[in-house]
Amino acid sequence: MHCLTLRCINILATLFLFSCAAAWPQAASSDGTPSVCPPKTHVVPVTDHYGNITVTDPYRWLEEQTSPETRAWIEAENRCTQAALAGVPGRDSLHQRLAALFRTDTYSAPIERSGRYFFTKRMGDQDLSLIYVRRSRHGTDELLVNPLGWSKDHSVSSGIEEVSRSGKFLFYDRREGGQDEVSVHAFDVDSRRDLPDVLPSAVYFSIAPTPDDRGVYYTKATPSGPRAYYHAMGTDPREDKVIYGEGLGRDRILAVLLSDNGRYLVYIVFHGSGSEQTELYVQDVSDHEPIVTVVSDIPRHFDPYLAGSTLYIRTNWNAPNWHVYAADLASPRKDQWREVIPETHDALTDFAPIGGKLVAEYLHNAASEIVITDAQGNNPKPIALPSLGSTEISGRWESPQLFYAFTSFNYPTTNFVYDVSADTSSVWSKIDVPFDPGLFETKQVWYKSNDGTRVPMFLFYKKGVQVNGENPTVLSSYGGFDISWSPTYQASVIAWAERGGIYALANIRGGGEYGEDWHRAGMLENKQNVFDDFISAGEYLIKNRYTNPRKLAISGQSNGGLLVGAALIERPDLFQAVVCQYPLLDMLRYQKFMDGPYWVPEYGSSDDPKQFSYIYKYSPYHNVKKGKSYPSVLFVTGDGDTRVAPLHARKMTALLQADTGSDRPILLLYDTKSGHSGGRPISKTIDEQTDILSYLLWQLDVSGH
Repeated sequence: MHCLTLRCINILATLFLFSCAAAWPQAASSDGTPSVCPPKTHVVPVTDHYGNITVTDPYRWLEEQTSPETRAWIEAENRCTQAALAGVPGRDSLHQRLAALFRTDTYSAPIERSGRYFFTKRMGDQDLSLIYVRRSRHGTDELLVNPLGWSKDHSVSSGIEEVSRSGKFLFYDRREGGQDEVSVHAFDVDSRRDLPDVLPSAVYFSIAPTPDDRGVYYTKATPSGPRAYYHAMGTDPREDKVIYGEGLGRDRILAVLLSDNGRYLVYIVFHGSGSEQTELYVQDVSDHEPIVTVVSDIPRHFDPYLAGSTLYIRTNWNAPNWHVYAADLASPRKDQWREVIPETHDALTDFAPIGGKLVAEYLHNAASEIVITDAQGNNPKPIALPSLGSTEISGRWESPQLFYAFTSFNYPTTNFVYDVSADTSSVWSKIDVPFDPGLFETKQVWYKSNDGTRVPMFLFYKKGVQVNGENPTVLSSYGGFDISWSPTYQASVIAWAERGGIYALANIRGGGEYGEDWHRAGMLENKQNVFDDFISAGEYLIKNRYTNPRKLAISGQSNGGLLVGAALIERPDLFQAVVCQYPLLDMLRYQKFMDGPYWVPEYGSSDDPKQFSYIYKYSPYHNVKKGKSYPSVLFVTGDGDTRVAPLHARKMTALLQADTGSDRPILLLYDTKSGHSGGRPISKTIDEQTDILSYLLWQLDVSGH
């Protein structure tokens, strides 16, 4: 996460601030003159027509991110936020505790290639992750890429994109300020040097090195749409030619997979970023054969996986909880498919062919399970996991090593290696965090949404918490794009629970917790179900005396930012405070910016009159009522978000500040070098989480703060 470092500006104003929690302190501008909080935002109405409906946008000018007027407005908003958060009592000790929780030695799961293991590692006293290799499983860690010297403020980071099958070439990215766009660099592991093969800054969807190390296939976004390329190592990347994708528009995503022997190239065309439709094509590139269609005309999702001469396909076609087919790469048409893993009552959320076995990852009541079968899908055997939590699997068909990460609320991410031939597990790496997991407990409850649908919710808190209706509680969820939320470790959640707070995670419709039917019940014209499920979760927490409206906050990011934005507009009486991060909020114009075209299959578009009618009903920016009392809100975004345009948070901040009938503060926390994609230094993460938790402690009036 990211943030601004805040300082106490005015002691008298701070004292007044906390004697009346909703009051604004006086901030100072860069030249020391007093600033008005919140700053007065001028209105320049712009009118749009949707059929016979006229919609006026008072803050369209704030969409211009680089204009001097917008930059001055951002600076003024940040000064107000700094003044509001700097003097929260206990802020320094909170920052110290978060630093202790975050500053731990952290490893990624390894990528194994020809007996070499590539991974990232960040030591506790370092700001960024570095890239390492072990030349054997128990070898020493050899540093390959160190981004710490790339920028003074550590806003430029690196990550592993791919490793060639020989382990000779590492392809790593260089990310500026949290942006989605990266440049991709080739590194010779044996000579320990960067190569001149640098793919220029873009959004890359896939990297597939050839097994002979002579070239690499890759796909990236272009202004016209996604395209696939081939790059011959040692040549100028500017001369790379498009090999597939001409005619694909900006609403498509394109990726490639290359078979182990380099003979077959699989093209995957995604219709947006949900699970609505995928097209698969296979080409024998060794003989430059024509492209063969695997599937192109079914409105369902198809995920391909390669193992030797076999193409495995995980799909929700004819199976809302997903199943897996197998096909011969030489004859992959769907009339030749055979089912190897049938649909079950649990959602099959991931799959991988590893070590001659098939590894399936399921969700059972929103918690992960891993099952291993033989190559025909028979003789299933589960892997024992430490508790209810979340897993992530990786590995190769040719290697017997299955790597899986496990995490839960009070179980920091641990990477395990499972030998599929010996049926044994051991720890590859774990995070040693200074807290006692035994002091906390996790509980799963069920509640009914307003239409009677049963929805599960996890509750996490410190043992001994009294159910008396007075507990400060943060409710979070996501509810979209078939994305499932299971229990995961978060340092900020531990810090919150240590201070007596309850953390609630609702597994609402729109996600993939119960398969594609659960997802489709929360998309397009059904999106209101998502908001209803979330609001019902808040009502359950109050009715069952976990908390009350003065002690209840909600938090969401990205699509989850839309979720909490809609909830605060629809039920402002239910919540005291809202943390809204990197959100979509102007749903009539979202598709016009950045990655917006990818999301039209999930939300619909105001350009379609039928879809406009239901989008307009819930679009948070268009449903603010002047004079209505709204909760306090902390909007979090920044220039580095090149996925969800920061204009959503800017415009909504201005609108709520002008129209709310309450005196609860509406704040904007805006960082110019952070975004959706991570890569930020751990120091910024600590600062931002200090800001967010300080805000929650303040607004929920947590005892002692």
